[in-house]
Amino acid sequence: MSANYRNFRNNVPWLILFLEAVFIVLFYFVFPDHDASKSSISYPAFQDVSHMVIFGFGFFLTFLKRYGFSSTGFNLLIIALGVQCSALIEGLLVLLPQREDEDGLKRITKAAMSMTAVVISTGAVLGKTNPVQLILMTVVEIIVFNISRWINKTFLQIPDNINMMHVHLFGAYFGLAVSSRFSQPSPRSEKNASTPKSDLLSVLGTLFLWVFWPSFNSVQAVKDRNKAIYNTYFALAASAVTAFVLSVLTTKDGKFRMTHIHSAVLAGGVTVGCAAHSIEYPWIAMILGLLASVIAILGSYCLQRCLNPALKIHDTSGIHFTFGLPSVLGALAQVVLLVI
Repeated sequence: MSANYRNFRNNVPWLILFLEAVFIVLFYFVFPDHDASKSSISYPAFQDVSHMVIFGFGFFLTFLKRYGFSSTGFNLLIIALGVQCSALIEGLLVLLPQREDEDGLKRITKAAMSMTAVVISTGAVLGKTNPVQLILMTVVEIIVFNISRWINKTFLQIPDNINMMHVHLFGAYFGLAVSSRFSQPSPRSEKNASTPKSDLLSVLGTLFLWVFWPSFNSVQAVKDRNKAIYNTYFALAASAVTAFVLSVLTTKDGKFRMTHIHSAVLAGGVTVGCAAHSIEYPWIAMILGLLASVIAILGSYCLQRCLNPALKIHDTSGIHFTFGLPSVLGALAQVVLLVI
């Protein structure tokens, strides 16, 4: 991480200890007893979400050779802190009117899903922020994200399973907003360099995410869980095939580029997140996956060469065209399906 902060030993440990002490005290008052009621979410589904957030995103961001340990190590740190913070915010929002209390497993699953927004935002600021800034960004983003979900559910009457799927959209553009406040490294800087080993680990993270994404999209669905898994898988398959095709067509030497495939194979899962439970036919999900992959690969050219320099945004991991634009397409698709 960036070295532009004062004594590491005098800042980071005490900040983490202070936050953990605050969480313990608040847990004592917010959750005085253990909720052992039967949960609508199974433990294997919770494991899939945890594997996706910790292993998948942890390795997904290891493509920079200088920040491999930072992406995996600090990813675990902010998830451990962020899940506690998100669970507390959920517990405090229960005190508001028109909120129902939830069982413990569902609460912690939603907290882990909320942390997806933070790890996506981390991809935009990787290598430019120090641990103190990352921890503060985690706390602020989790609070804002949970408040936005409460507003959507209370005033816009958006169901929880759809409301949570905006996590990719929120995380991408929150990360870009934070990234715009930091200086941009030189294009030829060593900070932007990668190695074959770091790229291989990053592709491993992509495979983890690809495998567990159907569980992520279906974990909160109660009636149409199988339909959500079915549609998500076919959307992912279509986006993966399209990514390989466009990778060959958009390179000068006509070969596969893992940088394209790394970012585009997940676009289908992001796009159908909001509508996976309501799509009646798999061909609709496949079309959305195809369009999402096209947007991800072509967007990487347009954004990196035109829009990002104009807006002075340095998107380290390309989260704008990997998560931001496909989630915008998914939101538009959900609106069209609701109208139809």
